[in-house]
Amino acid sequence: MINAILVANRGEIACRIFRTCRDLGITTVAVYSDADADALHVREADSAVRLPGAAPADTYLRGDLVVKAAQAAGADAVHPGYGFLSENADFARAVIDAGLTWIGPPPDAIESMASKTRAKELMGIAPLGLDDVTEDDLPVLVKAAAGGGGRGMRVVRELSALKGELEAARAEAASAFGDGEVFVEPYLEGGRHVEVQVMADVYDTVWALGTRDCTLQRRHQKVIEESPAPGLAAGLVDELHAQALRAARVTGYRGAGTVEFLVDGDRAHFLEMNTRLQVEHPVTEAVFGIDLVALQIQVAEGGRLAQEAPVARGHAVEARLYAEDPAARWAPQTGTLHRLSVPGVRLDTGYADGDTIGVHYDPMLAKAVSYAPTRAGAVRALAGALERAVVHGPVTNRELLVRSLRHPEFTGARMDTGFYDRHLGELTDPAPDPHAPLAAALADAHGRSRFGGWRNLASQPQVKLLRSESDGAEHEVRYRHTREGFSAEGVRVLSVSGELVVLEVDGVRRQFEVRRYGDDRVYVGNTALTSLPLLPEPTTRQEPGSLLAPMPGTVVRLAEGLAQGVRVTAGQPLIWLEAMKMEHRITAPASGTLTALHAEPGRQVEVGALLAVVDVDAADAVQEEQSV
Repeated sequence: MINAILVANRGEIACRIFRTCRDLGITTVAVYSDADADALHVREADSAVRLPGAAPADTYLRGDLVVKAAQAAGADAVHPGYGFLSENADFARAVIDAGLTWIGPPPDAIESMASKTRAKELMGIAPLGLDDVTEDDLPVLVKAAAGGGGRGMRVVRELSALKGELEAARAEAASAFGDGEVFVEPYLEGGRHVEVQVMADVYDTVWALGTRDCTLQRRHQKVIEESPAPGLAAGLVDELHAQALRAARVTGYRGAGTVEFLVDGDRAHFLEMNTRLQVEHPVTEAVFGIDLVALQIQVAEGGRLAQEAPVARGHAVEARLYAEDPAARWAPQTGTLHRLSVPGVRLDTGYADGDTIGVHYDPMLAKAVSYAPTRAGAVRALAGALERAVVHGPVTNRELLVRSLRHPEFTGARMDTGFYDRHLGELTDPAPDPHAPLAAALADAHGRSRFGGWRNLASQPQVKLLRSESDGAEHEVRYRHTREGFSAEGVRVLSVSGELVVLEVDGVRRQFEVRRYGDDRVYVGNTALTSLPLLPEPTTRQEPGSLLAPMPGTVVRLAEGLAQGVRVTAGQPLIWLEAMKMEHRITAPASGTLTALHAEPGRQVEVGALLAVVDVDAADAVQEEQSV
């Protein structure tokens, strides 16, 4: 029997595994980097071991340090979670060689599926040769042979771009997984991403646990997942199950794994097998009424699965809440998460109120999961929960999730992998509440009015200036405060306190919850506002053509030959910045000459840091000025 488990991971998945361990009476051990010293998964574990450093390569990817941590803490088993070392056969062998129980598939099974190219060969599929791609093959997807999570993936639509995208994918894959091998496969426009959860024991019992649809993705990373995948013909589901069972059996698989496919009409194309637990596993748990982590532990202890897989009932949907700005090319966000609450649904998270979202790891804050007897009911429940959610802190994709779940293509199960390419503009169009600034101003005035009394003089209009974070608009709010209370044009003020303002708007009573953080940040519901001085201070003007870091991160590489004095063209990628497990390109704003270069590989930069300056050509400068 397993008595103590070290989770070789961090954040949300570590907390989720600890929850099952507590239910089973198993002691928990966390590992943490210096950046995670006060993280929630560390606080929730029974004990924790430090991995000195902050970068993943120095900490969570150091299998030798993780094994030593397990031994030092007295753990007798290791659960890898997902990501980092979860699909590393050498790490699995090191755990077993140290006399610890490995809660995962056999190392040989991991190795057989670790490379996506070898996995395809094992399934009888020949990948497209890197030197064999022609115009007729386009579009193609450049993909890292190791790892996952969208790292090292590039869509290529023009043959001339293939070489550069191969180099970029190799560099990103080597940085993320320590393996720069890439391959090319056809990219199917309009396909759906569907997967099958498998579970196997040491007695050759293998379950195929339904299907999951993970079609809604950004940057090749999943955003919304559901089970079962809607609208699939019974024959296609049978085929998906058969291929998944085959993949598990040919590898001698044990434990939990996922076989992924791209579905095009009634055809299924094998993509890969992930030899680990998936981020979206809660939807399968909800539909089948099981705990996949408990089953992983059961199998690792030598326990048997039932001969027949459990029966699916109902429908479940999961949405990933990210600290990112979808309207700014999905740029990850950092800062303090003041408050996080999503009522009425399962919430798996690695953060609590007051925690800091840093730059070193994935920007996912939480997974919200709904369940209902029908798909329509589950989708409605999740959209409603996210609409009522309170998320105060960095910008998130919360509103995008609500709109995605209510989009007719999604509700009608007509979505495909191009969903966000087509609809991102409408899904991110700001729609701030027009009465939020007034509510913020009244709540602020109520707090200040406690100091001192009111005289028998007619009240003069009060003015407060606020800027909305969602669209950058500035709002000049005017109201009056007399002995009888507050008044404002166009609405009836029913009551005001420092945290709740009640207004009557066009005969409808509306309540506005107000929260302040610091001296100038205020939230009305989820509308973020910043108090501005009525007489703003002069600001420093940036030199035209300045390239600023859009987020805090690390410079990973520069364009070949980039140096002060070289010519660049509009849109040319110049600098690659890595932040929160994503790589971001900084491109030339216009054609011109590079007159300054402050970026260098390995340098960490803060948001707004000056990376380079392009002296824009005169013709481009005139055109740019005329377009403003």
